Amino acid sequence: MWLQLLAQSCLPPAAAIPIPELMTEKENEHELTDRKFYHAGQEAAFFEERPHDTPQTRHPSYKLAYRDTDFLLRDELRPVRFQLELLKPEMLLEEAGVGSTLVVYGSARIPSPQDADALIEAASDKNEFEQRVAKNLASRAKYYDIAYALARMVSEKAIVEDGKRQFVITSGGGPSIMEAANRGASDAGSESIGLNIVLPHEQAPNAYVTPNLSLQFHYFALRKMHFLLRARAVAVFPGGYGTLDELLELLTLVQTGKMKPIPILLFGKDFWSRIIDFEAMAEEGTISKKDLDLFHWCESAEDAWCHIADFYELEC
Repeated sequence: MWLQLLAQSCLPPAAAIPIPELMTEKENEHELTDRKFYHAGQEAAFFEERPHDTPQTRHPSYKLAYRDTDFLLRDELRPVRFQLELLKPEMLLEEAGVGSTLVVYGSARIPSPQDADALIEAASDKNEFEQRVAKNLASRAKYYDIAYALARMVSEKAIVEDGKRQFVITSGGGPSIMEAANRGASDAGSESIGLNIVLPHEQAPNAYVTPNLSLQFHYFALRKMHFLLRARAVAVFPGGYGTLDELLELLTLVQTGKMKPIPILLFGKDFWSRIIDFEAMAEEGTISKKDLDLFHWCESAEDAWCHIADFYELEC
């Protein structure tokens, strides 16, 4: 609690985040509204502008704590890193005027329709299993176009309420279905969000994420929070473990009442019915029959938007 209070008391308002020039004049000293403490960036500049080359100042212990990366990466500082990873995206999205989001989950492996044939061709000299996998992925290429169409349609509506942009497209920032969503928003002339995660293998944001809304996370837990904090609808396309993880956690949050209901749009009934037998879960009694109503089956961008519009009493 003390850390939260300290952070709130020391942080400048959003509009003041750019570090101001060092104070060189005394014209504001007698104003009641003048800031009496220097910004952290100013304090750091004081130190950097002065000669300091002694055994004491060269030692890591003398570094300002917030400038000491090795210190911040210590295991004991994990709670602080959690708070920073919660706070930074929240501040940036607030500054960008993002009121709510339409989150798009989906595979990083499904090709675009333009790349589907090449995927099949590349697997032609491989074993039967890999050829079948390539054909299955290529058969799902239509969802790239549907994700694109949904993102573009919603972005073109440019809904604004309370001075904030609503249903801003948000993806995991990666390729395939995620790329399609960010691309659809970009082609509509709208900004979109990418919530990337640091992984052991190389990965980077797709080219259609708005640069100032391209965010990177270390902690999956904090990334998941930011996916849903502003979400007013979630579109879930065929995907793997990650997509399944996000879907089931979202359904659990709504089912248990930890989160208020929102439109959950599930694309690809033939795919998901093979992966999860929702009806069997209800028949086994591990979920209630009414829990099957937590999501809506979709096969088109138009159907998805009309379901969202009906939920929020908007024009379809």
